[in-house]
Amino acid sequence: MKEDFIKYQAQTTPHPLALEISHARGSYITTTDGKDHLDFVAGVSACSLGHSHPKIVSAIQKQAEKYLHVMVYGEYAQKPAVDLAKLLAAHLPDPLNKTYLVNSGTEAIEGAMKLARRATGRTEIIAAKNAYHGNTMGSLSLMDLEERVEPFRPLLGDISFIEFNKVADLNNITSRTAGVVLETIQGGAGFIMPEDDYLKKVKTRCKEVGALLILDEIQPGFGRTGKLFGFENFDVVPDIVALGKGMGGGLPIGAFSASNELMDLLSDNPKLGHITTFGGNPLIASAALATLKEITESNLIEKSLEKEELFRKHLQHPLIKEIRGKGLMLALIFESAEITDQLILKAKEKQLILFWLLFEKRAVRLTPPLTISNEEIMKGCGIIVDILREIEN
Repeated sequence: MKEDFIKYQAQTTPHPLALEISHARGSYITTTDGKDHLDFVAGVSACSLGHSHPKIVSAIQKQAEKYLHVMVYGEYAQKPAVDLAKLLAAHLPDPLNKTYLVNSGTEAIEGAMKLARRATGRTEIIAAKNAYHGNTMGSLSLMDLEERVEPFRPLLGDISFIEFNKVADLNNITSRTAGVVLETIQGGAGFIMPEDDYLKKVKTRCKEVGALLILDEIQPGFGRTGKLFGFENFDVVPDIVALGKGMGGGLPIGAFSASNELMDLLSDNPKLGHITTFGGNPLIASAALATLKEITESNLIEKSLEKEELFRKHLQHPLIKEIRGKGLMLALIFESAEITDQLILKAKEKQLILFWLLFEKRAVRLTPPLTISNEEIMKGCGIIVDILREIEN
């Protein structure tokens, strides 16, 4: 299978990890050689309830027996999508009470950018330096790392950049600005947290000049930070929120939510102002609905903070310079990328799945399923510390 994987499936790097997958359950991924790998990554924050959660599988099976795709988004009322949007409205703060369902996080960002321009009649979009919002052309335009964007120019025009957590840069948000797009917690940059009410200050500035604040919750969302949505930790409500990853419990989905007043702008002048064939797909919406119900009806959200403390307690080693993040969105920071590479690759051999961050090469991602047990956390932490001792010696 590995040979065919390399030969026939387009690759994202010259040297993929290339584990050959047999099946996955809970916090473990089993390869075709019968080895169980403890998963500290959860599909890059996507598998909120672990692998093949029985409630998600049951929801998928039940819906599959009824109907799959029947019509492009927004034309037919399909109960899984309607129920999902309604439950999101119940858990999102006012005025975020209407949701557009799409197929991925980057599509959610694209839709949010369009909505900001449509609502304000302005063109400028402001993003943060070292941001990551996806890889479609609009989302890629919100990235300021020249080595990653230069091969794909020209990108979307009228994009400006500010430094995350730098209050002085907020003066760059003006009456020309349609929207400011920020990650609630900067992911690829190294799990950078907003400091000193930064997000509240951005929202205040946006209100002053009539711009819209778009928060990217694609990684922090759905219980990973001790709140259902990461922005709830910072006493701020965006004008538009972009969702994805953990929303689907392992299936591909995204969404952007805003007020009725804003979202209705996409339905007219022009009609079909935003359109998708498979957004709101009933099978995927069923999985997302089961995921959201389980997260909000259980104690998984509050447990994420207890599990954070367990990680911090059991990851004590001189080579670990810092543990960034909140809840089960954590990153180990080392002195060099060489240590990071060694740890991730050695962990793979010891059947522990770790992963890199996109830009911060000194970081190791720890984003396990919310359902991971205390025993599994301690087991994985023990493997990490043992590897660091090997590296140190």
